Amino acid sequence: MIRVKICGINDRAARDAALAAGADWLGFVFFPASPRAVTPVRAAVLAAGVRSSVGLFVAPTDDDVAAVLATVPLSVLQIYAGPDRCAALRARFGVPVWRAVGVATAADLPATAEDVDGFVIEAGPPEGATRPGGNAAVFDWSILRGWRAPLPWILAGGLTPGDVAAAIRATAAPAVDVSSGVERARGKKDPELIRAFVAAARAAAPD
Repeated sequence: MIRVKICGINDRAARDAALAAGADWLGFVFFPASPRAVTPVRAAVLAAGVRSSVGLFVAPTDDDVAAVLATVPLSVLQIYAGPDRCAALRARFGVPVWRAVGVATAADLPATAEDVDGFVIEAGPPEGATRPGGNAAVFDWSILRGWRAPLPWILAGGLTPGDVAAAIRATAAPAVDVSSGVERARGKKDPELIRAFVAAARAAAPD
């Protein structure tokens, strides 16, 4: 079964919709420049009762991560940083780490295992972007053909209820991640879109 992460949860309606739809992970953004950012206190309220919570951090210091973990019982750290920094955070806090990897060509795909627990594969940020990640952009899924992933991975970047099934069939992704693709306004999740996304992903099967 395809696993699903709904990222950028910042209100109860989105949280409840994601849980009711059966999302495997709920993501909370701890990057102030994002319109989806939450404080540790707010995230703790929303994460209460959530089995698997993922915290998204951009080039964090140890103190940044420690401050969140002191308040929110995160299951996974999703980190935008290099391999060595991600490995150091994993060793320091003992929490599984997913390294976010922006790709444009097959050469950008991780070829060997790293001291992390998985990868989030998405489009690299466009020139001049103020935020990392796919920025709602879809990359050329064909570059994943023939790639032998050295660790578990999640497909992200520009996914919506309308294209997630095609993405899964094209890439054989074992899991998918969505944020802006289930929003009715910037930073505001739409419960109906969340339900539609999870349903479409669950119904998809690789060719």
